[in-house]
Amino acid sequence: MTYAFLQHYWWLIVSLLGAILVFLMFVQGANSMVRSLGWTAEGRRLVVNSTGRKWEFTFTTLVTFGGAFFASFPLFYSTSFGGAYWLWMIILFSFVLQAVSYEFQNKLGNILGPNIFQWFLVLNGILGPLLLGGAVATFFEGSNFVVEKSNILDATALTPVISHWGNASHGLDALLNPWVLVLGLAVMFLARTLGTLYIINNVDDEDIRSRASVRLVGCAVPFLVLFVAYLVHLLLKDGYAYDASGAIFMEPNKYLHNLLEMWPLLILLLVGVALVLWGIAVEVFTTRSRFTNKGIWPAGIGTIVTVLVLLLIAGWNNTAYYPSTYDLQMSLTIENSCSSEFTLRTMFWVSLVVPFVLAYIVYCWRKIDSRKLTQDEIAHDEAY
Repeated sequence: MTYAFLQHYWWLIVSLLGAILVFLMFVQGANSMVRSLGWTAEGRRLVVNSTGRKWEFTFTTLVTFGGAFFASFPLFYSTSFGGAYWLWMIILFSFVLQAVSYEFQNKLGNILGPNIFQWFLVLNGILGPLLLGGAVATFFEGSNFVVEKSNILDATALTPVISHWGNASHGLDALLNPWVLVLGLAVMFLARTLGTLYIINNVDDEDIRSRASVRLVGCAVPFLVLFVAYLVHLLLKDGYAYDASGAIFMEPNKYLHNLLEMWPLLILLLVGVALVLWGIAVEVFTTRSRFTNKGIWPAGIGTIVTVLVLLLIAGWNNTAYYPSTYDLQMSLTIENSCSSEFTLRTMFWVSLVVPFVLAYIVYCWRKIDSRKLTQDEIAHDEAY
């Protein structure tokens, strides 16, 4: 295993975790519509308990994604999480609101009432996917940060800072880029689309299912429009490349070239998009089919594959995955921002347990969803 192989391997692992996280944000998507899917208190509680069975998976994957980035590409972690901290603090605060809302909305002594906590879930359902999608967009659009590795040699500084943000917004300035908003909104509507598909599959209530079917069209259409618009923009825009010396330069149609030069990724992208469309179409256009009420599975797998490909072309094939708009040469690549070869090699052996962890998640998922959620279960069993 060469150092270059380990760098590409860990970018693959990080990208896979990010792709799984985007899929698992169906929890946020469904929560953002909890008050429109359930028109009664019982209906809203049914939706909350449906997503409540899975919210720990999303939160754990978010933490694992951040931990993997920290271990394998620590300079990105210190630059983005440390510099753009207002953006990340808002994201994390919204996820804290989610955890608190699940646990306390129907507890005795809740003086705020369940409605306030359900609005917290709606807030997390909108802000979480929107801002995370915007953060991913900065991999292609760039961020205003400064990296000065020489600072670590400053003997006069008690806590030398290698990287910092180029302005006082600390990450919120990314939202001024319209293309960052386009991808952020696309991820938000994707989460809502997956959320409705999951509710249709998981909840045994015809009233909620029929309402979710209507909401599905209203979420899928803007998602497809926004995603196609950003994909076309991405393939036609100049990208951030680097040569053998590590010098960063702008290359026309860089991300299109990445797909063409790594053609298996192009095939995977087409397959992923087709699966997402299939998952949506099977619920919108069919009423009696072996795939009816199961659209979440092709759409979910397609989401993971599609996001994985987008993240891979952001970092592979001599591409700067975190461009600096402050100074092009300060952009981060998988070569100049990764951990030492010893660290990556040690973590490689640890990563071999990942398939067993995924198998355990699949097993737990199947056990949790062994039967559809009903009003009777909410009334007589332990529930949020």
